[in-house]
Amino acid sequence: MTALEERRQVRELITAATLAGARRDRACAVLGLSVRTLQRWQGAGQGDGRPLRQVEPTNKLTTEERARLLAVANSDEFGHLPPSQIVPRLADRGDYIASESTFYRVLRAENQLTHRRRERPSQARHKPRAICATAPNQVYNWDITYLATRVKGCFLYLYLFLDLFSRKIVGWQVYDEESSVLASEVLRDICQREGVAPGQVVLHADNGGPMKGATMLATLQHLGVMPSFSRPAVSNDNPYSESLFKTLKYRPEYPSKPFASLTAARQWVQGFVQWYNHEHRHSAIRFVTPAQRHAGLDRALLNQRQAVYQAAKVRHPLRWTGSTRNWQPIQAVHLNPDPSDTTAADPQEAPLPLKIAA
Repeated sequence: MTALEERRQVRELITAATLAGARRDRACAVLGLSVRTLQRWQGAGQGDGRPLRQVEPTNKLTTEERARLLAVANSDEFGHLPPSQIVPRLADRGDYIASESTFYRVLRAENQLTHRRRERPSQARHKPRAICATAPNQVYNWDITYLATRVKGCFLYLYLFLDLFSRKIVGWQVYDEESSVLASEVLRDICQREGVAPGQVVLHADNGGPMKGATMLATLQHLGVMPSFSRPAVSNDNPYSESLFKTLKYRPEYPSKPFASLTAARQWVQGFVQWYNHEHRHSAIRFVTPAQRHAGLDRALLNQRQAVYQAAKVRHPLRWTGSTRNWQPIQAVHLNPDPSDTTAADPQEAPLPLKIAA
């Protein structure tokens, strides 16, 4: 409720504003007040008509009952349990102190409604830092997926490393187990073949055991590769690997029956990687192959396409109501971008890419 003195001050302010030429409704809007409320205040010579007394509920806990509730909630027997577990246990003994909601309300008022069990409390998880790639061999992301075998319950594991900028599969291998040792061997081979220098590449992965194993972390430090990890149980933090695995398993050539052996799985994945890197026109990079973009050949191809479309428009100008298809190369690829870092629809209007610092 608004006190009488505050009403008087508001009326004086609005009167001064209207005398200076302001409209009354605009002046009321500035103060967060409606014109109808102002009219009611001007017509009533007294303050708020509602009673000012503070009404306490008749069923409020007494001081002794409140103290007993806190003593029970903090006892050795119930100190590790939430009120939802305390109240039924008391009822089993024929004892009623207060309702479950009252337990929660009193504990909240005493700042005791916190984690009460022995395991580590849940922790706030923050989005991984935004990463941007403006050239090949700046950002890799990798993951492991299951490949079914003919033995029920036994799986093979495909290790797949993807270059974020070019979408090229820069390294892969199929093993019969998940291991940070095996993953580090694949990474060493990739860095050697791609000529990766220390501090050049950021490697993004999820929170799986092989990704955060001691051997893998030591290898990253030795090679000068900077690690980046997703939040636990958040697949959207590593979307490129998840999308690639769907592409792999939804290919028409993907075996309808489980793999017969490790060799058979490796042979099939080898054929898929060959197709994906050298034949597949990727929609996210203007329909060039990942190998072409990784080698820097995409600009010439896209310029040629642009020239073809411009020539076609000259021959048949009535077939275009606007500009021709956009064949400009994608300048930057973002991983977990901040809202201010998202790429614009037109790559020529895209914000400056983030630099990857060592």
